[in-house]
Amino acid sequence: MEPIQDNLPIESANAGLLTTMSQPPRNSRLLPAKGSCWYCEKPVDSVRRFCDRECKDAFDEEQQYDA
Repeated sequence: MEPIQDNLPIESANAGLLTTMSQPPRNSRLLPAKGSCWYCEKPVDSVRRFCDRECKDAFDEEQQYDA
């Protein structure tokens, strides 16, 4: 018997993957450092993800309600 995924058209099999990749991770620890705060876009160094604790907490709170 073939796996169910092999019977799906490529577009529908990849649709979930593309949607997942276009959304930021729900856990702020999994975010890549990008040189700016993930919440307010304020410039930060190449290691940090947020400019301060308030932005990190606000980001986490928004992700909780977006789920």
